[in-house]
Amino acid sequence: MTVSIKTPEEIEKMRVAGRLAAEVLEMIAPHVQPGVTTDELDRICHDYIVNVQDAVPAPLNYHGFPKSICTSINHQVCHGIPGDRRLKSGDIVNIDITVIKDGYHGDTSMMFQVGKPTVLGQRVCGIAHEALWIGLRMVAPGVRLGDIGHAIQTYVEGQHASVVREYCGHGIGLGFHEEPQVLHYGKPNTGLTLKPGMTFTIEPMVNAGRAPVRVLPDAWTVVTKDHSLSAQWEHTVLVTETGHEVLTLRKDEREASAQGAA
Repeated sequence: MTVSIKTPEEIEKMRVAGRLAAEVLEMIAPHVQPGVTTDELDRICHDYIVNVQDAVPAPLNYHGFPKSICTSINHQVCHGIPGDRRLKSGDIVNIDITVIKDGYHGDTSMMFQVGKPTVLGQRVCGIAHEALWIGLRMVAPGVRLGDIGHAIQTYVEGQHASVVREYCGHGIGLGFHEEPQVLHYGKPNTGLTLKPGMTFTIEPMVNAGRAPVRVLPDAWTVVTKDHSLSAQWEHTVLVTETGHEVLTLRKDEREASAQGAA
């Protein structure tokens, strides 16, 4: 397994790509309303990435994926294909954005609660969000990936939810998916030891019910086998000399972080 260590120049390009990916989520948020189709959301994001950011939507034509973003609704876990389905009040939807700028990828996703949230929708979105940040806060030189996966798994299962096993985070840079694989479950003191200059995603998929999933006949959309709700949040993170830097923070997250540090 060869894990790329990014140079300072590459890290700066990763920062730019990460910021652009975050800005797409900020831009699309007001449009995620009851009645909108996921195809409309895809078109708005595509136009923004291409025409405003002068960047490339990485999912489009990636191994044949037909759209520029992924939209995964309710019991859809990941890789949902935008289409003519209209969002309705109470839905939860993950919007997954990856942009390429100057050859480098920025990858992030977040959950949206459409209209009036449901109690269960709020709960699974909250568990997945906390699971992401439990993992991110651990990133530092010398930490092993198994410790991060174990911490995420322990928290999620302690909330009587489950972690999807078949899909994971990944290294990222010039490639959309690089080494290492970043599992959201695991055993302490196992796995790759983190070093400064590594960049990867953490993106736990959390099911309100059981962990098993299946892929729909479209060959992309992953759903929970028991039809339970699923939620996922994702950030791209850099291992620094002293800890980590989240490259895909949105404005609200940057402001919350600044207030917390004050």
